Amino acid sequence: MRLCVFCGSRAGRGDRFVTVARELGAELAARRIALVYGGASVGVMGALADAVLAAQGEAFGVIPHGVFDREVAHTGLTELHVVKTMHARKALMNEMSDAFLALPGGLGTFDELFEALTWRQIGIHKKPIGLLDVDGYFGELRAMIDRARRDQFLDDAPLDVADSSIDRVLRALLPGAHHPSKT
Repeated sequence: MRLCVFCGSRAGRGDRFVTVARELGAELAARRIALVYGGASVGVMGALADAVLAAQGEAFGVIPHGVFDREVAHTGLTELHVVKTMHARKALMNEMSDAFLALPGGLGTFDELFEALTWRQIGIHKKPIGLLDVDGYFGELRAMIDRARRDQFLDDAPLDVADSSIDRVLRALLPGAHHPSKT
């Protein structure tokens, strides 16, 4: 199984976001869930990929040529795909993944998350989508989505899970994934 994780190429304020990214990376490797992500070696992205690789997991990066140098592409990945555009990045990450998860990040993270949500809404995919809500980071976003539902701009809840627990998020997004406690 492969999980696409959208997250920041910056570390964010404090060390909490990077710490959770490392915990998620170790858990993905322990559950034999391969990581698909934006391909950077810095910020939350880099911490996540490094943790997956340190725990002997697989990490697949997809990075646009134009941001290859700016985001400092991770050269130690299982595979690194360099594509022409951001749209091509999102399309390939969608193709490679069984589910989507957003961790804290900036505009690129929001763009990737909303494209995955939109693609599911219009039937391009039927994959589960969730948020790992570190320290309430996505609280206002969740409120905005709830408002759109209340005002009837959305028929259904677009997110399958939004939680601060790595275990609960992974169980909701990839229920058939290997769980180390079940071995």
